Amino acid sequence: MPIYDFQCSECGYQQELMRKVSAPNVDECPQCKQQTFSKKVSAPNFQLTGSGWYATDFKNGSTSGSKAAESSTASTEAASPAKCATGCACH
Repeated sequence: MPIYDFQCSECGYQQELMRKVSAPNVDECPQCKQQTFSKKVSAPNFQLTGSGWYATDFKNGSTSGSKAAESSTASTEAASPAKCATGCACH
């Protein structure tokens, strides 16, 4: 779910809100209650969930994911046939 930056053009209040793309726009400022709350143009923000991402698996020096990838690559290389001559179209 994307995280959007909002700002009130009346009082200057700013807030980040997690909103569905299909959700209706928020127009009312939570602070001054005016209908001047709108999305700011900013860099995209999103939150990654689940496993396999840097923040969940690799940030703290855990290498369990990379070891699995290395062993998978090693087994694939061992099972692959010898390479053909230079200029071969199969590689």
